[in-house]
Amino acid sequence: MGMSVIISAAAEHDAEHILKLQYLCYQTEAELYGDHGIEPLTQSLADLAAEISQGHALVARLGDEVVASVRARVDEAGTVRIAKLIVHPRMQRHGLGGRLLDAIEARFAGDSAVKRFQLFTGHRSESNLRLYRSRGYLPVSREQVGPRLTLVTLEKDAEAGDYAASA
Repeated sequence: MGMSVIISAAAEHDAEHILKLQYLCYQTEAELYGDHGIEPLTQSLADLAAEISQGHALVARLGDEVVASVRARVDEAGTVRIAKLIVHPRMQRHGLGGRLLDAIEARFAGDSAVKRFQLFTGHRSESNLRLYRSRGYLPVSREQVGPRLTLVTLEKDAEAGDYAASA
């Protein structure tokens, strides 16, 4: 491609780009589960901007284009809840999702209040499950949220610490 992908903190002005990318990326999930009403496809720009301002968000850029993103927030129990790890379809299967996951974990390295990392995905989302398992996440629960969708929650201890500071 001739350019390197750069991972950095998301800024408020990135919200519209992230929302468009999120809409594109979640089409395959909506098809997989037969539900185009899933939250990532119905989230408003204002809600996404609020998420960015209230938590931690990263973007990966190829030149000026946002090609991937991830968000996280820490709850009162010390769990970093990672959400909406998205990679543009043309950039998938090149390790960018793993780099972004490592980078968001690295944001919390050394924070003694952080006890664990947690994320979830649909039970049929095999590539997501494979990525998360490869990064040390283990399934801890399953919740059926609709006739076609069961969410699988995965966790790993913050002590695992095999994330790399790539951002």
